[in-house]
Amino acid sequence: MQTPRELVDALVRGRRAERVGLFDYPWPDTLTKWVREGYRTDDDSRPVDPGDHFGFDMRCVGGWFDLLPLRGVHELVEETDEWAIHRNGAGAALKYWKSKSGTPEHIDFRMTSREVWERDYRPHLLELDRARLDVEGTGKALAYRKGQGLWTYYGHRFVWENMRQSMGDVCMYESLVLDPEWIHDYNRVYTDFFKIHYRVLIEEAGKPDAIWLCDDLGYKNGLFCSPQVLDELIVPYYQEVIEFFNSYDLPVVLHTCGAIEQALPLIIKAGSVGLNPMEREAGNDPLKYAEQHWDKLAFFGGLDARVLESGDRELIRREVVALIEGMKARNARFVFGSDRSISTDVAYADFQFALDVYREHMAY
Repeated sequence: MQTPRELVDALVRGRRAERVGLFDYPWPDTLTKWVREGYRTDDDSRPVDPGDHFGFDMRCVGGWFDLLPLRGVHELVEETDEWAIHRNGAGAALKYWKSKSGTPEHIDFRMTSREVWERDYRPHLLELDRARLDVEGTGKALAYRKGQGLWTYYGHRFVWENMRQSMGDVCMYESLVLDPEWIHDYNRVYTDFFKIHYRVLIEEAGKPDAIWLCDDLGYKNGLFCSPQVLDELIVPYYQEVIEFFNSYDLPVVLHTCGAIEQALPLIIKAGSVGLNPMEREAGNDPLKYAEQHWDKLAFFGGLDARVLESGDRELIRREVVALIEGMKARNARFVFGSDRSISTDVAYADFQFALDVYREHMAY
C-alpha cells in the first residue's frame, strides 16, 4: 500500500496511484465552530490539526516568509471591536475582520508609481535577508511531517498576488497597460528575491516534495487581465521560478481562484504540474479540464463548497460521487477536496459525511 507521500507524488508525477488523494482547508473559525459540534481538541482545548484529524495526505510545512519590502511592518491604523486596519511593509492599508476568516478589504496604498517603488521599496529587496526566514522551524516541521509519511510542500504567494497587495488593484491594472516596464522591473526584482530566499530554505531547512504557489489570477466572471497581458508580463517569471524549483526536482502546483479557463494553456506553458482549486461558482469545470489536460496536470479540489454548505446529504453524495467517478473516468490524477476553503457554513457532520463518501469511491 502506498504511503500518502508516495501516493500524491505518484499523482503529481504521472505514475501509478492506488487511490484518489485527499486534502482540504477548514478555516480556523470553522474549526472553532466544529468543536461545539463534537470536533476533537488537544490538551489545551484547541482544535486538533485538521490534517491529522481527517487523514489528509499532504501538508504545508513552511516557506511562507515576509515578502514585503519593509520587513515586519504591521502598523495599526484604525480598529473597532469587529475589525482592524493595518498598514503593511509595502505601504498598503488592509482591513481585517477580528473574529472571522476572509480576504482583507483594500483601503489605501502608497506604492502608486514607479518612482515611489524605486525610491522607497525596491532597495530593500535586492539582497538576501536571512531574518525573513525561519530555517530551523521549517526544518523541524518538514522532518516531522515526512516522518508521518505525508506529502509535504512549501507554499507562498507569487508576483501577481503580491502586486495586488502592494500597489492596489487600480494602480496595478493601470500600470499593466501604461507602464509595463515597471511591471517587468517589479517582477524581475521579486523573482530574484524569491529565488535567493528559497535557495536557503531548500538547502538548509530541507527539500519538501513540492512547491505550492498561490496567485489568484481571476475573479467570478473571468481573468483579471487578458491572456495576452499575462503571457507578456507575468508568465515569463512563472517559467523562471518554476525552472528554479524544477532544478531541485520540485514540481509546482498553482493555487488560483476565480474563472481561470482562459489561463490554462499559460499555466501549463509556465510549467505547473498541478492545479487548485477549480472554483465552481466561477464557472470552472473540473471534468472538462480533466478531459482536456489529464496528461499535463494533476487536479486538487473541485467539489463545489456550496454543496457542503447545503447540508443536503443526498446532494452531497451525488456530487461527491459524480466528481470522483468522473475524474477517474477521464484518467485524471486527482486529489479530492473542496473548490475553496471550508467556511463556517459547513456542518462538521456534513463534512465527515462527504469524506465517508469519498472513501467509498477513492480506489482507482
